[in-house]
Amino acid sequence: MKMLEVLFYSLSGLFMKVSDDAHDRRKNNVLGLVAAIICGISIGYLAVTSADAACIFLAILIGTVLAWKVDCRNHLLSLIIFLGIIVVVGFPTIGIITLAVCALAAFLDEIGNDSQWAARQRFIKEFFQYRFALKTVIFIFAVLGLFTQLQGWGLQFFAPLTFVFFLVFELSYELVGLKFDAIYDGLESLLGIFRGVDRSSND
Repeated sequence: MKMLEVLFYSLSGLFMKVSDDAHDRRKNNVLGLVAAIICGISIGYLAVTSADAACIFLAILIGTVLAWKVDCRNHLLSLIIFLGIIVVVGFPTIGIITLAVCALAAFLDEIGNDSQWAARQRFIKEFFQYRFALKTVIFIFAVLGLFTQLQGWGLQFFAPLTFVFFLVFELSYELVGLKFDAIYDGLESLLGIFRGVDRSSND
C-alpha cells in the first residue's frame, strides 16, 4: 500500500508538471490534456484511499482556485476528474481546521510566487517559488502526528510518512520542470508525433 502511495504521489507531480509545461511552453494541447487526465486520476486515487492525501490535495485545489490559478482547460479537466472520483467513490473524513490551514498555505504559495515584491527578495522568492509555506505546514502536522492523542476539534494530524510522500510529489514536479524540454524533444525525435500536434494547435 505504501509503495502504491509513493507511485501515485510521484505520478501526480510528474503529470501535473507535464500538463502545465505542455500547455505553457510547447502549446501542445493534446499532450497537456492527456497528462491532465492522468494527473486527475492519480490525485483522485490518493484522495479516496488516504485521508492525509485527501486533505492536502483538496487544500491545494482550494488555494489555487482562490488564487485564480485554475486558468486553462488542463487545470479544469484535472479538477473535474478529481472531484468526480471523490464524489463517486467517497471522501475520507478530514479535519476542517487542518484543511483550512493547508489551503491558506497553498494560497500564500501561489500569491507569493507571482508577487513582484517577493521576486525582489531572494530568500522570499525561493521560499514561495518552491512552495515552502505548504511544505512547512505539512511538516508541522506530520510531526504532530506523533502525538495522536492531541487530535480532535477539527484537527487532523498527518502520518510522518505523509511528509515524505509529499516531497516525492514535489521532487517529481520540479525534476520534470528542469528536464521538460529534453524529455519533450527526446519523445518528439523518438516518436515523431508532437511536431504535427504543435503545428495543428497553432493553426
